[in-house]
Amino acid sequence: MRMGKKKQPTYRVVAADARAPRNGRFIEIIGIYEPRQEPSVVRIDNDRALHWLRHGAQPTERVEKLLKISGAWETFRGQGIAAATPEAAGAGDSGS
Repeated sequence: MRMGKKKQPTYRVVAADARAPRNGRFIEIIGIYEPRQEPSVVRIDNDRALHWLRHGAQPTERVEKLLKISGAWETFRGQGIAAATPEAAGAGDSGS
């Protein structure tokens, strides 16, 4: 969601329905991005970002990059791999 003055954008990272317009209705604000600062400011609530990712949220390309910067994306991807591996290993051991 774009905010700020003309030629001085700041962005809110939000969880929104895909059918909503860019600056329209959203569910929750999960962070901010200020690209004009030097260096750029990225503040994302990783707990809420992980919550929405686990519930099926699909980030845009730009938001995915911001989540990688904040560390939420690696945590999300790491949990998916770690959660699948013990189950697969556990299922193989119990069947033997």
